[in-house]
Amino acid sequence: MIDHLGINVADFDASKAFYDQAMAPLGASLIYMVPLEYTGGAKVGGYGRDRPVFWLQASNDEPRTHQHVAFTARSRAEVDAFHAAALGAGGKDNGGPGLRPHYHPHYYGAFVFDPDGNNVEAVCHAPE
Repeated sequence: MIDHLGINVADFDASKAFYDQAMAPLGASLIYMVPLEYTGGAKVGGYGRDRPVFWLQASNDEPRTHQHVAFTARSRAEVDAFHAAALGAGGKDNGGPGLRPHYHPHYYGAFVFDPDGNNVEAVCHAPE
């Protein structure tokens, strides 16, 4: 149902470095940067596997609220690799890889806070 999603970030380059590393285990990368002449000079870039679906936009607007976004992992190993990569990129742990059976029996996820404090998750819904 969701075609794409975007979040505002305080430091685009720091967030880009974080997401470049955190998205790699999920097979996603920065696919497109919107030309500055179309954004009023703000850096805007989209991540995805085959098309941009997760967008970062530089913004200094206050107040900034924290958001939650969950990315689909194709395996539990991808969830584990995402968590390790995100921590290696400077993310802060918000729940290591593991089952969350209170959602459903096969819900396997991991959570980190990105540089702006957003709660970022990778989740696999498939049985082991």
